[in-house]
Amino acid sequence: MDMLRWLFEAKLDFPGGGFLLWREVLGNLFGLASALGGMRRKVWAWPVGIFGNALLFTVFMGSVFGSPLYANLLGQAGRQIMFIAVSIFGWYRWRQSKRTADGAAVEPRWASNRVRLGLVVALIGGTAVLTPIFTALGSYAPVWADAWIFTGSLLATVGMAKGWVEFWLIWVAVDLVGVPLLFSAGYYASAFMYIFYGAFTLTGFFVWWHVRNRNAEKVLVETAFPDPRVSR
Repeated sequence: MDMLRWLFEAKLDFPGGGFLLWREVLGNLFGLASALGGMRRKVWAWPVGIFGNALLFTVFMGSVFGSPLYANLLGQAGRQIMFIAVSIFGWYRWRQSKRTADGAAVEPRWASNRVRLGLVVALIGGTAVLTPIFTALGSYAPVWADAWIFTGSLLATVGMAKGWVEFWLIWVAVDLVGVPLLFSAGYYASAFMYIFYGAFTLTGFFVWWHVRNRNAEKVLVETAFPDPRVSR
């Protein structure tokens, strides 16, 4: 109980009255570790991310959990619940997948043009639908930004579970909106982490792109020059 009380009450104070909640810092560090595992296509990325999501949920529902920060970001809090639910799906999917030649859990692939269009429509449409709902629930303004982050996070997590290379670009779109929103709401640790995530997700996109192209070239070579031992 003492450890749990420390986790909920501990904060890092700065001169002038500023502070950071250790829950927010730890939650984002677990999120970063999960993103690193996702870049390497490791199954452990999902449970690590789930733990970080649980911590961040208590942060963004500040008034409910007695946080000194009382700006409830309902989209940010709700997306932690969404992350946990979708991460269970992704965790199961990657565990059931046949391991790739390099021991990873998923083979990166491009989404079809139809899927890409669907993702764009879903991102814009989901933001439009959720904005009035989050407004009615009292989310922090500008509410559309909170709705955008929630919708984009859902689509990106599903894309990661399915192995679409484009999911990294959705995260970039989320980060571009998330940084100014989090700074304005006073969640400085998360805002700085979003800045780092922006660069990290771009790196992840090029890493997965490279892996996808390398695997495609390998298939072409094997098709053009089949191993004669296989036909024996």
